[in-house]
Amino acid sequence: MAPSTKPEENMLWGGRFTGGLDPLMVEYNESIYFDKALYKEDILGSIAFARANAKGGILTEEEFAKIEQGLRAVMQEWETDAFTIVPGVDEDIHTANERRLGELIGKDVAGKLHTGRSRNEQVACDMRMWLRDRLREIEGYLASFLRVMAARANQEIDLVMPGYTHLQRAQPIRWSHWMLSYGLAFAADLERLRETIRRVNKSPLGCGALAGNPFGIDREMMAAELGFDGLLWNSMGGVADRDFVHEMLQWATTLMLHVSRWAEDLIVYSTAEFGFVRLADAYSTGSSLMPQKKNPDSLELLRGKSGRVFGRAAGFAMTLKGLASTYNKDLQESWEPMLDTVKSVADSVRIAEGVLATLETRPDRMRQALDPFMLATDLADYLVRKGVPFRETHHISGQCVALSEKTGTPMDQLTYEQLREVDARFEPDVAACFDYEKSVEMRSAKGGTSKECVLEQIRVLNEMLDAKA
Repeated sequence: MAPSTKPEENMLWGGRFTGGLDPLMVEYNESIYFDKALYKEDILGSIAFARANAKGGILTEEEFAKIEQGLRAVMQEWETDAFTIVPGVDEDIHTANERRLGELIGKDVAGKLHTGRSRNEQVACDMRMWLRDRLREIEGYLASFLRVMAARANQEIDLVMPGYTHLQRAQPIRWSHWMLSYGLAFAADLERLRETIRRVNKSPLGCGALAGNPFGIDREMMAAELGFDGLLWNSMGGVADRDFVHEMLQWATTLMLHVSRWAEDLIVYSTAEFGFVRLADAYSTGSSLMPQKKNPDSLELLRGKSGRVFGRAAGFAMTLKGLASTYNKDLQESWEPMLDTVKSVADSVRIAEGVLATLETRPDRMRQALDPFMLATDLADYLVRKGVPFRETHHISGQCVALSEKTGTPMDQLTYEQLREVDARFEPDVAACFDYEKSVEMRSAKGGTSKECVLEQIRVLNEMLDAKA
């Protein structure tokens, strides 16, 4: 067994312990190599806490000035990659920053920074600040992606293609209608993201370890300085809560579910068998063996990243489900899912925008894929307008499909006489049913695939984008 090591003096919990730590336990306990991403939030939170302690008389103005100056110097070191992490000493970002602050301004003054504060509230504050700002960035990426989608839907509104159920050709639709089927789902994700940000942006600073602050610290003052919308009102809940991470992970699974399905459709549509779209070279790769191949790797990676995000959410839910109140070290497992998911989602949305912005549509292939059988419902609707009950017209239209298959004649080329043999209520104007443009325009109820309906959906999408967060 490896020899034990003595806890370092700068470890905030070290005074209670006289024995050593297994070196593996030191490494196992450390979070510095991933929570260092929150150095800025940790320093800004410490400055706000020190300012509030100065207001409360815990620090003199001179001591506060030294602490603030020292912390900003530490931030400069992080920003210039000059900060040196001390393995086995800097167990987390909080300890690392306070250790370095003591080296810069002296331990006597630096040691007062932590008065009345617990790492339990500190870590929750840092995480909420960091996540809030990253989610706002993702909000911008998602809005940008949707604006590209709305613009393409408007520009390519005249493209008609097959719509599918069960991956079988069903009815004619506009290409723009397909895009907006996902666009409005993504817009709902944007609304949910904005709601999530509001719940993330609440301050736990001043909650102490669990019971609250004993020095009457001004929590509202700190929350305002750090850009929070308000406070978490129960100190126990404030330090224990990781619902904000869990909610973000759940939100991310919904978004990535939509991204994955969108990517899957485009993978199918880009195959040689369909050929509706062609991906730009920037978002494709070739084969190491087959020179003719152009693979939709960007879309496949989007589909694959969704599984990674789903796994992070499920894993963290299992971490949370059995915890007693309030803080438990298990909560350290919230860091990596949060960091990894934010990066996965941010990258994925930007890749999706790049794919869509550079995608080439192939209207001729879309048109060639249209099949007269897709107008069978229009044939049934024709008789409905003659007063025939739909259940009966559905059966009659099915007989016309069977006749087409039996005779090997495309349904739109069946003669008027042949149709009359199926049902005498067909009239010469039935020929007008076999028109793809007319078919899409007949779907004119709100939400349909007619041109006016699609334009209305674009307007709705833009209104959702412009809504206040």
